Formats: sequence, C-alpha cells, structure tokens
Amino acid sequence: MCRLLGVVTRRAEPLGQSLAGEIPEFLELSREHADGWGTAAWTGDGMAVTRDVDAAHGSPRFAEALAATSDAALLHVRLASPGSPVLARNTHPFTAPGIAFAHNGFFEPGDALDPEIPPELLAAAAGDTDSERYFLLLRALLREHSPAVAISLAASRIRECASAFASLNCLLLTEDALFAYSEEDPESEVSRRRGPDFFRLRYHFTGDRAAIGSSGMPSAGPDWTPLPHRRVLEIRRGDLAATIHPEHPLPSAAEVPRGTPLGAASTAG
Repeated sequence: MCRLLGVVTRRAEPLGQSLAGEIPEFLELSREHADGWGTAAWTGDGMAVTRDVDAAHGSPRFAEALAATSDAALLHVRLASPGSPVLARNTHPFTAPGIAFAHNGFFEPGDALDPEIPPELLAAAAGDTDSERYFLLLRALLREHSPAVAISLAASRIRECASAFASLNCLLLTEDALFAYSEEDPESEVSRRRGPDFFRLRYHFTGDRAAIGSSGMPSAGPDWTPLPHRRVLEIRRGDLAATIHPEHPLPSAAEVPRGTPLGAASTAG
C-alpha cells in the first residue's frame, strides 16, 4: 500500500511551492510508507521522473525533485506488499512516452492480468509488481480509448480477473491532464484493519491550483472533497478544467472474451 499526491497549477512553479501545505504531511506518511518514492513532473524539458528506494523523509533526492518547476505532477511513496522486493524497478511511477502512472493498493494474484496484456507489453515489464501489470493493461487500453475510459475499463478487468483486491486507487499523468481513480474493497483485510478512510482520495481546487491526495494528510480537511468510488477525476493542464467521469462498463464477453489481450486489435492493425 502506498500514498498518492497530485497537483496541477495554472502557472509552472517549483513543486515544493505548489505543494507547500501537503509536503510535510506527505513526508510524515513516508515514515510508514518507507519502501521508496517517486515523482513525475512536466517541465519545460518534458517529463522529469525521479525514483529512489530510500524513504522519502530521509532522501536528499526528494528535496531535489521538489525543486522541479512544473505545472502538473504526481508523487508516490511506497509501502511494499508482502513478498514484493524493494527494488528500483518496482518503484512507482511507471512510465511510457508521454505518461506516468502510480497505484495505491494491491490485487492478487499479482499475475492475474498477464493473459489480458498484449505479449509485447508484458515482455517490456521492468519489475514484478501487480501495479506495473495494472499500468501495462492501461497502456493497452489507451490504444483505443480515452484515458478516463481506459482507467475505468482497467479497473473493471481487475475486478473480473483478480481473486481479491484492496484498492485500485491510481493517478495517471498525461500531456493533457492529471487523472485520478478511486476504488477499494471495503471487505478487504486492509480496509477492515485500517478503517473506511484509509483508501479515500480527496481533491481540492483554488483559483490557481488543483490537488488530489490520499488520506493521512491533515491538510486534506473539510474543504477537500472525497472522490466517489469508481469515478475518474480529470484535471486539465492549463485551465484546470475538471470533469468527473462516470464508470464505463466492461465490454461483454461476446465482444472481448476473457483472455483476449486488450488492445490486441490495435496491435494487429
């Protein structure tokens, strides 16, 4: 399990400035979620990605990452699932040209999605986490769908394929927008042990900034709005226009039989 934080600002500024109210709490959370951290931020030179297997609160590189001048970014601190190695290749965010992805939660078995992922994407996996498989499935779906629809479809496929999951919360950063998705299984062992707020994502808008983050940050108080489960929040770069997209149903088995790699049609074409 992990913690997520994302921000979009009307004008580019250092992340340490745009997230000044959230960073102290985020670093405090990294004392528990101490199995690495990562950031992805759009800068004048493209997307800057930084990862470290050390805890964020003790990593000098974290302060360096916050110096990046950006108008859109996501941040992640990791609490590795049992049995998942603390290695750079398992550290979020996972990236591909023009996109970055971070997940909070887990599903099992970790290879449940492997039959659903086009072989060439599965072969490109750097690590062995369920979260990276989530990202690879999402990449396949992005070949044919908008980001909001692709995220919803990926979550639906996980619910169908996995034997259990705790949370499918995620952030996706593209060239156009920051997307956030919220979903948990309230009957999972983690939700029952940590309480109903543990996997909650909340967002907050001001005139010049939009932010979204996991529970555990005291600054996410009453003026922060919970993101409804199974909804995708889209925050556009530039004008901060926001849309909450409804759940998108998974195609029927007749249209896409289980075990058919999603995005395969685009690959073949």
